[in-house]
Amino acid sequence: MTDSTKTLCPYCGVGCGLEVSPPAAAGKATNRDSQGNPVWKVRGDKAHPSSQGMVCVKGATIAEAIAKSRLRYPMVRDSLNEEFRQVSWEEALEKIVNRIQTVRLTQGADAICMYGSGQFQTEDYYIAQKLMKGCLGTNNFDANSRLCMSSAVSGYIQSFGADGPPCCYEDLEQTDCAFLIGTNTAECHPIVFNRLNKYCKQNRNVKMVVVDPRYTTTAEAADLHLAIHPGTDIDLLNGIAHLLMRWGCIDLDFIEDCTSNFPAYAEVIQDYTPEMVAQKCGISAADLETAARYWKESKRVLSMWSMGVNQSSEGTAKVRTIINLHLMTGQIGKPGAGPFSLTGQPNAMGGREAGGLAHLLPGYRSVKNPQHRAELEQLWGLPTGSISSEVGRNTWEIITGLESGEVGVLWIAATNPAVSMPDLERTKAALLRSPFTIYQDAYYPTETAAYAHVLLPAAQWSEKTGVMTNSERRVTLCSAFRQPPGEAKADWEIFAEVGRRLGFTEQFAFSAATQVYAEFTKVTRDRPCDMSGLSHERLRAEGPQQWPCPESELGKSDRHEKAKRLYTDFKFHTPDGRAKFAAYHSRGLAEPPDPQYPYVLTNGRLYGHWHTLTRTGRIDKIQQMHPNPFIEIHPRDAASLKINNDDWVEVRSRRGKAKFPAKVTKAIAPGTVFVPMHWGALWAEQAEANALTHPESCPDSKQPELKACAVQLIPLSNNFFSYQEAEQYDPAPSPISV
Repeated sequence: MTDSTKTLCPYCGVGCGLEVSPPAAAGKATNRDSQGNPVWKVRGDKAHPSSQGMVCVKGATIAEAIAKSRLRYPMVRDSLNEEFRQVSWEEALEKIVNRIQTVRLTQGADAICMYGSGQFQTEDYYIAQKLMKGCLGTNNFDANSRLCMSSAVSGYIQSFGADGPPCCYEDLEQTDCAFLIGTNTAECHPIVFNRLNKYCKQNRNVKMVVVDPRYTTTAEAADLHLAIHPGTDIDLLNGIAHLLMRWGCIDLDFIEDCTSNFPAYAEVIQDYTPEMVAQKCGISAADLETAARYWKESKRVLSMWSMGVNQSSEGTAKVRTIINLHLMTGQIGKPGAGPFSLTGQPNAMGGREAGGLAHLLPGYRSVKNPQHRAELEQLWGLPTGSISSEVGRNTWEIITGLESGEVGVLWIAATNPAVSMPDLERTKAALLRSPFTIYQDAYYPTETAAYAHVLLPAAQWSEKTGVMTNSERRVTLCSAFRQPPGEAKADWEIFAEVGRRLGFTEQFAFSAATQVYAEFTKVTRDRPCDMSGLSHERLRAEGPQQWPCPESELGKSDRHEKAKRLYTDFKFHTPDGRAKFAAYHSRGLAEPPDPQYPYVLTNGRLYGHWHTLTRTGRIDKIQQMHPNPFIEIHPRDAASLKINNDDWVEVRSRRGKAKFPAKVTKAIAPGTVFVPMHWGALWAEQAEANALTHPESCPDSKQPELKACAVQLIPLSNNFFSYQEAEQYDPAPSPISV
């Protein structure tokens, strides 16, 4: 094979197009890594409309991790005290099916839980929903999107009547003012930031506002940086609204014709005077007024947010308060304007479309809606009443279900909760109590593998064909370009085979991913995320496409233009067709600082690394960029504790502790400290950010407040130890000898 293959980067939700070609080409030297292993060549796909040929360091080096530390064969053990032994797929599947049947009979279907991932392709997500929610009759499927985007989901649904970001990436180059809150876009969504920053530099009249307690690379490019205290986002947003109302800068016609509940919102924002907001947020009243003036003077305001907003006990309230500003000024449904959530994972959007959270069903349906359940039962050929009307267990409720003994089977796929979950010591203790855990992943070892009874080798993005949807609702076909190692299989194939063995042969009579996707698109027909006009064949022939893309629109000249933005007709998916204002007072952090724990710990990603290092930890260039974790401390706080740069610091919360070398910097606000969230037990000693965080969550989205908890700092001896000297588990041994 010498031809290149077009695919999508499997890291963040930007959805950058890649072209991948084989290590060897006629007349050229074979491309190899530092150990001499052949490596596929990766470059940006210039034809992909989202990324336009750009690629960040993660995408550029992705091929270096494809073959390293792969799980190649099914493995089982009877207890966590035993070593794994290699088995055939037949034996592994028989063990799984027998356990599922036993638990269904003895505890009921609601004792079965699956925890999935935004790393899935849509086909994987869809078959998992059909198996769990349709055939097994339990809605206990949740995904790591619960930790990532569920607040954005609930905010869109409550304000607009349906999920789905209303904007597109073209808006980055058509806005007058970019308002970035709770997002370090330059490091977490680099190509989105590159497009925006280039446009801002070429158009000096365009303003960029960045709201973040840290002075990040993103903030460095801003016209205005608001380093607010953690937990004061709603205060700031209501303060801006207060000034816009005072100045008469609201769109009364839009409010009257297209929205509801504005009076309640107007009453709330009266309390948020500039003086009060400035004091509460820790910023100057002048800076607050500058932010409001930028919004006032801009005809097209584009707001963007990510985990700093979503990962909060007020996550949904924050999202809706952002949307409120757009509704009161009519800044939606037109080029360069609107509320735009930046998705964390490559197919978290596809997971939402496929119903990949415990309260959702495929096609933007709800498990609570009897009509939605009936539609799917008919489409899936299932008896009436097969789909439960009860919302399933969310991610944290799975943990508490393990604690109580109510969960009898836990199936984890393509994610690493033994690093990513909050209150990590409690999470690990619960995982130890699981009577039967199936762990399905491409890599081994991972931290979660230590808690599994069955390991199933999964093919990853390079080895299976399927689709992913990025932040701008653009669907891209990711074509396989290499064979899976050993006996690894696509996630959807594994789910389907278990379904057939459980007796649902008609429901899982698929032999190829293209058939799975064809059924999925039918399920979206006439839904807000209508993709009935899409297929693998069309995506291969015409390239990436945005939804909505109903079959009825195919062949129309304006189809692509109409799909760029939602709500251009100002009609929303609510019962009365109006967008809804929401009136929220700020409640602040779920765990504010106090004399015993006087600092607020926040956390986040670094430019080169991704989630829990499963891929990036195995790439030499990225390891050299970010070799070790650290803690950022403001010089004022460091001086009061007699901490110098590179001194070791123990960080303690009410739940756990961790140790980091200090990075003394004015980039973090006083009273706040920052640690990266990537390092788990396989990669560094006692450096897990989530050993400190708590599980308190948003009452609507059930998304935990991973971004803030109260901590104390304890200086350690300067010669405590270094990561190089610390005894560490080798993160990349072979799973078995073959």
